[in-house]
Amino acid sequence: MVLVVATLVIGAVVTARIEDAVVRNSANATALYMDNVIGPILQQVSRSGELTPGAHRALHEILENTPLGDRVVSFKFWSADGQVIWADNNANEGRTFPLTDDLRQALSGEVVASFDDLHEEESSEEAALGLPLLEIYLPVREVWSGRVVAVAEFYEIAEGLAGDLRAARAAAWAAVGITTLLLGGVLYAIVLGGSHTIEVQRRALDQRLGQLRELSARNEELRLRVQAAASRSATQTDRTMRRIGADLHDGPAQHLAYAALRLDALRERLEGPVSDEMARVAGAVTEALTEVRAVSRGLQLPDIAERPLEATVKAAVEAHEARTGHCVTLEATCSTEPDLDPAARVCVFRFVQEGLNNASRHAKGVGLEVALTCDDQELRLAVRDQGPGLPDIPRPEGMGLSGLRDRVESLGGTFAARSRPEGGAEIIMTLETRGPAWT
Repeated sequence: MVLVVATLVIGAVVTARIEDAVVRNSANATALYMDNVIGPILQQVSRSGELTPGAHRALHEILENTPLGDRVVSFKFWSADGQVIWADNNANEGRTFPLTDDLRQALSGEVVASFDDLHEEESSEEAALGLPLLEIYLPVREVWSGRVVAVAEFYEIAEGLAGDLRAARAAAWAAVGITTLLLGGVLYAIVLGGSHTIEVQRRALDQRLGQLRELSARNEELRLRVQAAASRSATQTDRTMRRIGADLHDGPAQHLAYAALRLDALRERLEGPVSDEMARVAGAVTEALTEVRAVSRGLQLPDIAERPLEATVKAAVEAHEARTGHCVTLEATCSTEPDLDPAARVCVFRFVQEGLNNASRHAKGVGLEVALTCDDQELRLAVRDQGPGLPDIPRPEGMGLSGLRDRVESLGGTFAARSRPEGGAEIIMTLETRGPAWT
């Protein structure tokens, strides 16, 4: 569409310029000839403002009995005020017409020509002939001053000029059309090549995208398998820890308790230094028994499978308070009960348990807080204290924090440990949930 519009505009402009040049050149040649033939006769107007009878006869003879007369169908001689001084049609002599633009331009000293443009009132007789006419306005100048004193207007039969203009138009439109076709062909080839390149690149991108999607799906499958394996491993580890805790409670703890009782009974039968030494041994056994029982309780989990999440967190907090005597502030806000698998529930319990253990150890139990928020999209759990915070120089995480990080990240969650701006430290974990547990 753009090429068609451009072709029409360029063709019209080029054709108009060619027509103007052809008409101008033809008019200049004819005007020069007419000036040489009738110029001396028309000089009389500069002296008297009208032509003598001899000049009238000379003009009639030139226009009637010469080849020039065969070509010129009408002739007018204009004064500067728009009056016809002389005309081959005597009826027009002495008439005054409005000054046209062409006549004004000729009075200013320019040769003016137009082809088949007979719209003015004074050209109505010539237009009625139905011939292709070249209208020419020729300024008449005084020989000695060069001043324009009148204008000669004549109409030349221009059948040859009409043929030349038709040929020029045809040649111009043909040139513009051929150029446009060539340009369109080049543009089409460029666009076709670009389209082919784009199509090849699109297919390559589609292929790469398909490969990436397949790789992403495989990675997601592997991630889920790793998480499932980690969850099973964590579950198995917790079972092992519970079994070890039970074994410690039922085995070594019972033996140590029996040993402590026997040592107390033996110490009562002894006196002197031996009794004192026996008392120290009995105290060591009692202390070992206390530690074994504490380890056994830490390894064994309460029944959390059927408990709400808030109750699980509260159980871990209460167990820590009972074991250490430190006060813990609990803030729990859950809009819905999240659907967590057993491994995730164990992770929550262990996170609170180990986080409070670390806080009690490093912050001396000052300002212990546990904050739980959860909805149908995410679970967020934080353990805070008001101790000295994390050291400025990072150091390797202890076994507790490292194990917590591994446990949380194996379930697809995030783990962070940082110092708080208001003082103290906090550890934070987030887990995605599967929505409400009951609907």
